[in-house]
Amino acid sequence: MISFRAAKREDCRTIAELYSISSDGVADYIWAKLVKPGEEILEVGEWRYEREDSVFSYKNCTIVEVGGEIAGMMVAFPMKASGEVDEDPVLAPYSRLEEDNSYYICGMALFPEHRGKGIGHQFLALASQQAKLRRFDKISLIVFEQNVGAKKLYEEQSFKEVRRETIVPHPLIPHTGDAILMVKTLLE
Repeated sequence: MISFRAAKREDCRTIAELYSISSDGVADYIWAKLVKPGEEILEVGEWRYEREDSVFSYKNCTIVEVGGEIAGMMVAFPMKASGEVDEDPVLAPYSRLEEDNSYYICGMALFPEHRGKGIGHQFLALASQQAKLRRFDKISLIVFEQNVGAKKLYEEQSFKEVRRETIVPHPLIPHTGDAILMVKTLLE
């Protein structure tokens, strides 16, 4: 039995694990810069998602459960692009790919044993519903060009490539090449 629900504060550790997966190292890069002595990277992700005054909050997360166990999550929120580029050269390409006035899927991940079962399609349908409820006419997301499976899923769901930025290499980010902004226009 597959069910979707709003995330709760007690889900934050699992959200951090899944967000780490979805970001393909970008979250680990950010969190590693914030880690305190004796703290693990995932602990940083956990306390960041426990906040309620940030877009990176459990309040912007949807959990999917399979048989009562968390199988995955999606974090999505309204994107109001500032136009400012992050000063960190590793993060700058991603800030240049923000699509203003869109409903932004910041991260979506499933634990490996739950992939390939159509849950990603269901998450994207849910994101479309959430976007329409908030009166957005487009959804945006960023995908690594090397993540061929994810890019194919988004293309199947009518997402179109809008812009590319070259990834700045870092040991925590296993991809090279480009990060791609993809946008889906929602019809009434």
